[in-house]
Amino acid sequence: MTKVAKKFAQKSKRHFRIRKKLSGTRLIPRLVVFRSNKYIYAQVIDDKEGKTIASVSTRNLKNDKSKNVKKIDSSFASGKNLAKSLEAKKIKKIIFDRGGYKYHGRVKALAEGARSGGLDF
Repeated sequence: MTKVAKKFAQKSKRHFRIRKKLSGTRLIPRLVVFRSNKYIYAQVIDDKEGKTIASVSTRNLKNDKSKNVKKIDSSFASGKNLAKSLEAKKIKKIIFDRGGYKYHGRVKALAEGARSGGLDF
């Protein structure tokens, strides 16, 4: 097994352990995070119906390339944008699914941005 395959297998195990304990509903949906090397993506999902309620990514932010915007800052802004879109849909409470990633860095910044936007989890 290669080093990359081993890391992916370990992440998959962590995500499965987390996922078996969490499930989102219409009233309290699940906030899922995916982190790539360049961007971070977040979706709010209703698991009962299998529908995505809202989604956001750092790709969609209107960042100025001339300003060196850090990934953590754009993750925080994405969390705030997600909170605003959920506020319009009258959703205040969510369940946070970190997707097997450590609660550190960009994942933590996205969560703190969502909290500062008014979400409770």
